[in-house]
Amino acid sequence: MTSSNGNDKTNASMDTELARVVVDRGLATRREVDDCLARQKELPSSSDTSPLADSLITTGAVTASQLGRIKLEIEESRKDRQIPNYQILAKLGSGAMATTFKARQLNLDRLVAIKILHPRLSENAEYVDRFYKEGRAAATLNHPNIAQAFDVGESKGWHYFVMEYVEGHTLYDEIAGGKTFTEFEAMEVILQIARALEHAHSIGLIHRDVKPKNIMMTNEGTAKLVDMGLARQISDDETAKAEAGKAFGTPYYISPEQIRGQLDIDSRADIYSLGATLYHMVTGQVPFEAETPTAVMHKHLKETLVPPDHINESLSSGIGEVVEVMMAKDRDRRYSSTGDLLMDLEAIAAGQPPLQARKTIDSGVLSGLAGGGDKDETIETQAIIDNPQRSMLPYIILLAGALGVSLMFNLLLLMQ
Repeated sequence: MTSSNGNDKTNASMDTELARVVVDRGLATRREVDDCLARQKELPSSSDTSPLADSLITTGAVTASQLGRIKLEIEESRKDRQIPNYQILAKLGSGAMATTFKARQLNLDRLVAIKILHPRLSENAEYVDRFYKEGRAAATLNHPNIAQAFDVGESKGWHYFVMEYVEGHTLYDEIAGGKTFTEFEAMEVILQIARALEHAHSIGLIHRDVKPKNIMMTNEGTAKLVDMGLARQISDDETAKAEAGKAFGTPYYISPEQIRGQLDIDSRADIYSLGATLYHMVTGQVPFEAETPTAVMHKHLKETLVPPDHINESLSSGIGEVVEVMMAKDRDRRYSSTGDLLMDLEAIAAGQPPLQARKTIDSGVLSGLAGGGDKDETIETQAIIDNPQRSMLPYIILLAGALGVSLMFNLLLLMQ
């Protein structure tokens, strides 16, 4: 009897939440839902199913697949009952690994964001380990332009990660809304994220997924780097070897060395991705576009980048130089550190030339010329060795010319 009453309460609770979701999404009107509930009260109750769910499917208000997805969302939204001290308020978004919720931390009465690992992945040790690594990585960071981590743990089978709740929107939301940033606006954002990356790099941590969707903008204009899901220590050889040959990142913003799955990924990969983000901001388009992710990544490896100031003529040549160095395919020709990058970003923001970029570009040109000169000289020397007569030809011509001049001079003397 007790078990039956428990199931009845569970079903009633599910009906209440199901009714709210169905009405909110416009799948049925409030009156239609009330009619379904009234009809179900006249039928024998089932201890295993939600009466409203059965009725909604019978009347055609929702399909079985729609109902399944809605129920899953409702169950995920109930996780506040599984995680003590937190009350779930709203769903913020869902990714391949986890769902993020807006919540209230009850003992401190503050808003937070809680990322909860998908139930289907909770039995997979690799995903659980990666989830906790994200939490630990974020916990090592303390910077105003990085979303702060508060807690990571497990409760009744739910793996969760609690972090700072950022009131605002993503940089991607602005770009997707059709905004093309002015040079000044872009510098305000990119400078903040570059400083965040400099902090992360200073403690040996690389983000590996810098992109507009991972940059939150607060209502006050502060930029915050979020989502440390792919972050790892540069010195983490075990993870590097486990991931060797695999491309981790987002195709539109990924660095060439990440595409190749190199072991020794370092801070220059983040600089490349930040450059691709800056490119998207000031041109309104991604650096490389193609029909498939694989084709996009191939372009990152092989295709020459069209300078951003060639697309948006209002940009200075200086910002074009900065992006060119940030997105150099050969990482040895990029900025060697985020500190060097910051010097140029601050110069651009102040209307000054990017001296660090010019040094890098000039050294690259000189290196190319030096290499080219040696090659030409070798070819020329080899040609003379192979054809000694060719090497004597200039001297023969000069001698013949001198003899001709001497003969004409002597003839003039005789005529006098």
